Amino acid sequence: MDTIYRFSGTICSDLTKLRDFLNLRLCDLRKYIPDEEVMFDLRLILDELIINGIVHGNSCDRCKNVNLTINLKPHSILIKVEDEGDGIEYNFDEYDYKSRKSCGRGLVIVQALSDSLVFNKNKVTVLKRL
Repeated sequence: MDTIYRFSGTICSDLTKLRDFLNLRLCDLRKYIPDEEVMFDLRLILDELIINGIVHGNSCDRCKNVNLTINLKPHSILIKVEDEGDGIEYNFDEYDYKSRKSCGRGLVIVQALSDSLVFNKNKVTVLKRL
């Protein structure tokens, strides 16, 4: 199917710049996705993945960037987030849901809101059906 919307860009690893960067992307997507529940999910997915890239991948080093690619099609959205870190190997089976530990919780949320979540070193790819 044809791509309706495409974005490819970067944000430096500065959390103070995240809100404006994220709001611009969501404003663009809202033109094509009227469903507020889907938009809420997308906000959480993007927020968690970009924050992980900034904090864990790039260690908040403002000289490093997080790359974001969004491809919106009529019935799905593909999101790729890549940082300049060493990458991650995450085992969802090892996450302790009963603990109050926040480390890893964002990825569990992203997995729950996505139809597919794939890690490839320092790149995370999410597919969400609309």
